[in-house]
Amino acid sequence: MDEKIYETIFKTFDKIEKMDKIEKATMIEIIRPLSKSVSVHDLSIATAILRKNGRYVQENYREKYLEVYIKYFIMRLKDINQDKNKYDNDYVDMDGLHESINIIKSQMKVEENEHRNDKFPLIYALTSLYTTYILEEPIHPVGTPFPGNLHITYEDGIFYCPVKKNNENNPKAVCKFCLAEQTKEN
Repeated sequence: MDEKIYETIFKTFDKIEKMDKIEKATMIEIIRPLSKSVSVHDLSIATAILRKNGRYVQENYREKYLEVYIKYFIMRLKDINQDKNKYDNDYVDMDGLHESINIIKSQMKVEENEHRNDKFPLIYALTSLYTTYILEEPIHPVGTPFPGNLHITYEDGIFYCPVKKNNENNPKAVCKFCLAEQTKEN
């Protein structure tokens, strides 16, 4: 990703971090231009990156895993661009948002050389923030498969993730700010 897009991302994040409160509709309007900067070519590259990384996923659920990531993760940018909901007086959790932005900034700084020629970090950031703070859903959608025939679930108004606890200290994961809770042990 070129330096200009990183500069734009960080300026956008800085603008958000300076706000005391922000309505969901305003946040969408702030992040939408970043979302629109992602081309079809950029989406193709991101899909190729996911497929490349997917080769390490157990074969028996690799295609379902990739389908979920490509359909719900990458294509979530389309949702950002087309979201016309009013979200009247519906505010974002600013403490959580500030923490999330700091996590994403740190990840982007570490991965800057790895993704110098693609917008995967931007797609990852926008999708994670939109899903968590606008839609108030877990970053991985309900039904996302994990090893051991485990899935993201929704029970009694709470989203559960079977791998959250295992990834909370992973510097490349956004599990720290995902609103899903660790699946309860039986």
